[in-house]
Amino acid sequence: MPTSIRSEAVRSALASAATSQSRQVTIGNQTVSINTPFPSPPDWRDTWIYFLLLDRFNNPVAPPRLSPFDGLHGVFQGGTFNGVREQLDYLQELGVGAIWLSPVIKNCQYEDTTYHGYGFQDFLQVEPRFSSDPQVARINPALAEDELRALIDAAHARGIYIIFDIVLNHAGNVFGYVVNGSDNAPSADGRNSVYPVRWHDAQGNAAFADFSGAPVPIPDDAAVWPVELQRNELFRRKGKGGEAGGDFESLKELVTDFSETDSLGRSFPVHETLILAYQYMIAKFDVDGYRIDTLKFIEPDFARIFANAMREFALSIGKKNFFTFGEVFDEEEKINQFIGRTTSQGNEPIGVDAALDFPLFFRLPSVAKGLTPPSSVQAMYRRRKDVQRDILSTHGDATNFFVTFLDNHDMKQRFYYRDAADPTRFDAQATLGLACLFTLQGIPCVYYGTEQGLHGLGNSDAAVREALWGKPNAFDPQHSFYAAIKAISAVRNEQPALRYGRQYFRPISGDGVNFGISPFSPGVLAFSRILNDQEVLIVANTQTNGGFNGEVIIDVSLNPDQAPFDILFSNQSQPQSPGQVVTKSGGSVTIHETDGSQTHGPVRVVPVQLHPMEVQILRRRKP
Repeated sequence: MPTSIRSEAVRSALASAATSQSRQVTIGNQTVSINTPFPSPPDWRDTWIYFLLLDRFNNPVAPPRLSPFDGLHGVFQGGTFNGVREQLDYLQELGVGAIWLSPVIKNCQYEDTTYHGYGFQDFLQVEPRFSSDPQVARINPALAEDELRALIDAAHARGIYIIFDIVLNHAGNVFGYVVNGSDNAPSADGRNSVYPVRWHDAQGNAAFADFSGAPVPIPDDAAVWPVELQRNELFRRKGKGGEAGGDFESLKELVTDFSETDSLGRSFPVHETLILAYQYMIAKFDVDGYRIDTLKFIEPDFARIFANAMREFALSIGKKNFFTFGEVFDEEEKINQFIGRTTSQGNEPIGVDAALDFPLFFRLPSVAKGLTPPSSVQAMYRRRKDVQRDILSTHGDATNFFVTFLDNHDMKQRFYYRDAADPTRFDAQATLGLACLFTLQGIPCVYYGTEQGLHGLGNSDAAVREALWGKPNAFDPQHSFYAAIKAISAVRNEQPALRYGRQYFRPISGDGVNFGISPFSPGVLAFSRILNDQEVLIVANTQTNGGFNGEVIIDVSLNPDQAPFDILFSNQSQPQSPGQVVTKSGGSVTIHETDGSQTHGPVRVVPVQLHPMEVQILRRRKP
């Protein structure tokens, strides 16, 4: 197995990756042939992403280790690669286009608390605990590798892409701090000077202070791998910190900007090691994209260098649209430092393709629940347009490729709230939020278990990391949320405007005279997606008790007077059909524009009636 980024195994994988091959995959009673490297999607907007925690999704041969399945458990529950592979048909039927897997890279084997996968110990190996037999996989890593590759091939055979979750900022708990009378403290308070440390042996014990005194050979489960990272100076060793630098509790931060000069010039050993390690992962497993964890905490120039290196390697082997998106838990200005590059940066490489859409996440869930006015979402997109004005990205307007979401594994509660006294009371609110997510700009991402009504709520992120397969009837294709997502996904697939269209927030009116973007909470969120001569209108009434009977402004050139509109989707069983298009003459209306001005028509509107928590996706009936 590879112990170095310059090992023969790594070099061979990198060199042979460009050789086109055919692999045979069994699906039921059929054998499907796929090409490797597997071609990228022409446009990632044609997919939507399903994000799952490997340890918490499925194990086909054993129940979750701890009960209840949705308890606050901070250790491994036993999900496996084979468990995901077993449910690929279920995901394909749901409409999933890509699966974002939580990290698959090997973590510290002496810790049971990094079930989430973000505590890397060996950047070139696969986590054996996700295999069908972890004990065998620790001795023979090929078992976990083969099962992971079988999962990826089986997904590709179904037309589903695979995204790996990776880390650049830190490794796992690979050493302890000598502090406060301990020689193996997992964390330390942040400070400006370097702490003395003791690197871990294979059992997690304090073993040696630096690699000059390390045992030879260093066991595979000890310290950190590959060997190129086995240098004290490549780690911060200053305790916990934030953006200025430092560990995340016991996850030890790499000094990604460490440089040195030799006879050949200046080099960046952490850059070089991580770039080659992750190129190896592309070559070895035929992965289609990377979600980059904690991107906010590395230097923007390294983010650009890394993303460009992944893009160019993928292009060299025939993956023409390898997708990278980063976690920048912040607002537009911070995200702007990592996506693409500004036009003033000259010859700098272009950074990550997109980002997780945290600015939308900070607003959309509360808007969908009626806690924040819809105007806040419109204002966010307007602000983004200003901030990204000078950004050059790989895909044009970067916001079209941001990965949008309602909740994820880092939150303390899921979007869906289940009232114990009235369990289905807020079901429509959940499907309203999902319909908005799937129809706004970007690439929607659904967190695992949403389709089965998981409703974690607590004081820690453990509340939203349920062991899905422990839920009774866990993979029920008849569940109402599964059916709703499937239907919304089908509409998105059938309507190109919902994937590629321009986006316009629409003024609404309750009296037929005064129109504006809804400034009230709860309010009505209305927006259009327009592509060429197609306009798709989305109207969402976020009131939990009151209905909405009013009018929505639509494009005057695309919708003739008296034209009928059809409902493409409603989350209600008996929706009220919209009225025919009506022309409002000049001077008969007052439109409150977002810049504070007022206009008075003429305009065309479509009358709508919505139940509480109803969302409708509408389009003019085709002639």
